[in-house]
Amino acid sequence: MFESAEIDHAVDKETYEREVPRLRQELLEAQYDLLESRRAALVIVVAGVDGAGKGDTVNLLQKWLDPRQVRVHGLGAPSEEERERPPLYRFWRRLPPRGKVGVFMGSWYSQPILDRVFKRTKNTHLDTSMEHARHFERMLTYEGVVLLKLWFHLSKAEQKARLERLASDPRTRWRVTRRDWDHFERYERFRKVSARALRESSTDYAPWMVVAGGDARFRQLTVGRAVHAALTRASRADTHQPPPPMPPTPPAVDGKTVLDTLDLTRSLPKKRYRDELERLQGELNALVRHRRFQGRSMVVVFEGADAAGKGGAIRRVTAALDARAYYVVPIAAPTDEENARPYLWRFWRHLPKRGRVAIFDRSWYGRVLVERVERFAEPADWMRAYAEINDFERQLVDHGTVVAKLWLHIDPEEQLRRFQEREQTGFKRFKITDEDWRNREKAGDYRLAVSDMIDRTSTELAPWTLVEANDKRYARVAVLRAITSALGEALEK
Repeated sequence: MFESAEIDHAVDKETYEREVPRLRQELLEAQYDLLESRRAALVIVVAGVDGAGKGDTVNLLQKWLDPRQVRVHGLGAPSEEERERPPLYRFWRRLPPRGKVGVFMGSWYSQPILDRVFKRTKNTHLDTSMEHARHFERMLTYEGVVLLKLWFHLSKAEQKARLERLASDPRTRWRVTRRDWDHFERYERFRKVSARALRESSTDYAPWMVVAGGDARFRQLTVGRAVHAALTRASRADTHQPPPPMPPTPPAVDGKTVLDTLDLTRSLPKKRYRDELERLQGELNALVRHRRFQGRSMVVVFEGADAAGKGGAIRRVTAALDARAYYVVPIAAPTDEENARPYLWRFWRHLPKRGRVAIFDRSWYGRVLVERVERFAEPADWMRAYAEINDFERQLVDHGTVVAKLWLHIDPEEQLRRFQEREQTGFKRFKITDEDWRNREKAGDYRLAVSDMIDRTSTELAPWTLVEANDKRYARVAVLRAITSALGEALEK
């Protein structure tokens, strides 16, 4: 894995001074092409051996590029805010928009490698972390991100000589810490673990490039050319394209879907509704105040047919909670800022910290519902989204987040009645739009999309609860029952 980087690579001064002016011009031209085209973002992952010139090279790149369009993230230990969310949260929130460059010094590889080197985890955990990295990077490349992963390498003798040279000079002594020497003493273990990590995470869409760090001129030219190639690729949107997707599951030959199993005649008398509502709201309030929940969080997803009563159900949920314990995230069409990044970015940034509940009024499932039916997304995009969503929700659950997903369903006749009622009631008129009427014309397409969504994303970790919602009282109680049940079961584990 590192053999070629341990050869005595070197570039003489004359060659370096001849090459650098042309390279700097090419880098700036490629950077401005990317900024103008905004077809992709460039993410540069910088990792490798201590003392191999990572910081020096990044500082030089900042001089060679327009630094206004580059954001360098020097990430060490996660902050308290970041520790309260899944590990990838801190990287998602820092992703650059299309047209810009993000440099990660300290990435999703750092902690898994360190944990294995210091024997806090086993190889199986490292391999799982690398699998998560592959999933993450595959999604980024499909969503308009070009990844350049640079591993700076030194042989053990080179690392020792460089650390000693830096430590002996009063001007650079501060750059060598006890940590650097601790890592040097574990050089062979770092080499072995890093080789395994690179082997497991070097893919066709995001390969690792191992950079020999011994000679500064060689290192700088090598990295400069690699960045130029990546910028050029990003400006031309020559990102990795997925293979043609398998066709979606055809409709059942008898025409039935999971929605046909719902009994939409279910209802609840007013007296029983009031009793059940009060009981379940009290139970939910107690669960959210429970000491065990302070180490957990909860995400509640509301999806459903137009006019199915999501808003009313959400109000009954929030009425049970202290206003400081929850927030509601209404999801509409993505903004320009959101469109400039992978589609899950706008949901990652709203994840709750421990002890809090985030309620999503519409969600990431828009990719496989509205975007599928209205053809805002290509089949290849919404077909791969099922696996991406399952992976996203698995990360939430692995971190201790309780995920409750609710689909509220009504029949076409009840929907029409509610549409007409909204048009005739002044304070409800804002709820009905031309888009709602257009969606009714595509009811069959949405029905199939909902069925596929449930089949592909109702997992043992985050199952869907289907709620019969023709009767609003019944639906509101069913929603509260599902949420309290999911949270109660999680806190008992």
